[in-house]
Amino acid sequence: MTRGHTMKRYMLALAGVILASVGGVAQAQDLAAGKAVFDKFNCASCHGADARTSVDPSYPVLAGQHEDYLIQALKSYKRGAAGMPATANVRKNPIMGAFAAQLSDQDIEHVAAWLAAQPSDLGVRK
Repeated sequence: MTRGHTMKRYMLALAGVILASVGGVAQAQDLAAGKAVFDKFNCASCHGADARTSVDPSYPVLAGQHEDYLIQALKSYKRGAAGMPATANVRKNPIMGAFAAQLSDQDIEHVAAWLAAQPSDLGVRK
């Protein structure tokens, strides 16, 4: 192997490490932003501080839920609160609709990522 080839491989490896660390920092910031949304909108008042221990058994466990499902659900509540027709894939719930209506798409993505990253037994519950 030539010195130039070795140097090129080294630089590519270094670039990969840098990109991975930047991605990790961005993900940590997104998760922190998601926790901030959860706290700001007082989601814990119904879903529990850990997002696993709801105050009412009929309220869903959010911790460990699939991120894409949470995004879809929150956007459906938001559409329902906006009065969109049922054909627009809406969810009608006055409480969740009022909360979801206040969330930006970025808020929804952040809180969904944070909730999905929380420990839960959803995957093993039978």
